Amino acid sequence: MLARDHRVRGVVMLGLVLVTGARPVAQYGSSSAVADAAKQQDWAGVQTRLDEGADVGAPQGDGATALHWAVYWDAVPETRRLLAAGASLDATNDLGVTPLWLACNNGSGSMVDVLLTAGADPDSALPSGETVLMTASRTGSLSAVRALLRQGADVDRTEESHGQTALMWAVAQGHAPIVQALIEHGADVHARSHSYPQVINSAGNADPSGVYEIAQGGYTPLLFSARHGALASARMLVAAGADVNDVAPMGTSALVVAAHSGQGRLAAFLLEHGADPLAADAGYTALHAAVLRGDLKLVTTLMEYGADPDPPLRRGTPARRV
Repeated sequence: MLARDHRVRGVVMLGLVLVTGARPVAQYGSSSAVADAAKQQDWAGVQTRLDEGADVGAPQGDGATALHWAVYWDAVPETRRLLAAGASLDATNDLGVTPLWLACNNGSGSMVDVLLTAGADPDSALPSGETVLMTASRTGSLSAVRALLRQGADVDRTEESHGQTALMWAVAQGHAPIVQALIEHGADVHARSHSYPQVINSAGNADPSGVYEIAQGGYTPLLFSARHGALASARMLVAAGADVNDVAPMGTSALVVAAHSGQGRLAAFLLEHGADPLAADAGYTALHAAVLRGDLKLVTTLMEYGADPDPPLRRGTPARRV
């Protein structure tokens, strides 16, 4: 579900990362002299160019400014000097990346704090809709997340392609302390990502046609925790009111998702808190999924909680999880 986010990160950083080792053709002789020096971490050169009257905000070819580079290198004193010289907090490179996004992507709480104190927008986002709070939640910087929340970042904004929230990203990445911080600031534990249709070809299983349509997505934070085995996060979500019998649009309950994903401990936790071992809206039960995976321990646990030992299979699982 979140593989897309890693691809986005790679694309966004392309203009910065791939050129960090390149040597300048001329020694900062272009209009982007300040940014060129910052790219090379030549902070004395940055100051010299500024003293000579060079434009602190002049961008390089891809739109990156000296402030982008100072933040990228996590150079806090140099960042402060550039801000004092008039560097723009709102400057974006050609991919829509702001200095604050880079700080969040680096997981640098101290840099995030510097930029926010200087007036950076805590709700700024990439063109994809990925907010800086989502980025900090994904990379796991609790200090950055707290700094953004203190400045009023919208805790429930969603990105555009999948409609996912910062809480979903923190859960999926296993960042339980961030999950707790987001919940404490009012994050919606019932938020649901976008759902979309997908055609499945499963010739030979329980569906006689072999081809049918399912609804993918539509996950809540608890369903993400079930998929990824984020037990600590699941405890927090349930304590905050998440439904242990939550069901995705395709009919899979949180318990079925946990069993199908090989997350036995998470499945046991859900059972302990009242999850229905008989839930079969997806056409199969958690017991079917546990047997499919050969998870004897979970099979035993499900039986102890009242699972039907001989449930009918109305539709096979779309794919086997490994």
